[in-house]
Formats: sequence, structure tokens, C-alpha cells
Amino acid sequence: MENKENGKKQVPLRLSTSLWQELNQWAEDDFRSLNGQIEYLLTDCVRRRKGRGASSSADSGNKE
Repeated sequence: MENKENGKKQVPLRLSTSLWQELNQWAEDDFRSLNGQIEYLLTDCVRRRKGRGASSSADSGNKE
């Protein structure tokens, strides 16, 4: 599914009730919608992953 108006994809997402509550509260604290908060967090994670460089792809199974 793609929203032609702004070029964004729609993705169905299932969250546990507790995770939804935590994210929703965080979104409210940051004056964002829940959807906006999830997009912000995912964008930040991708940006950080790219910042680690190509050598981190070999370590992708390791947790920090």
C-alpha cells in the first residue's frame, strides 16, 4: 500500500499492549502522534545503523 499524496508506505503493525502503552506515552511526552513517534524512532535507528559503517554488517547478529 502506498499513499500517493506523500509517497509513504502503509505498514500493518502488531504491538503488545504494554509496548503500545509505552510508545504512546513517549509520543505524548514528545508531542507527536503514535505513528509519528514510531517513524521518528525507526528513522533514528536506520541513521545510527548507517553511521556505524559497512564493517558493522558482519556484526549484525551481535547485541550491544
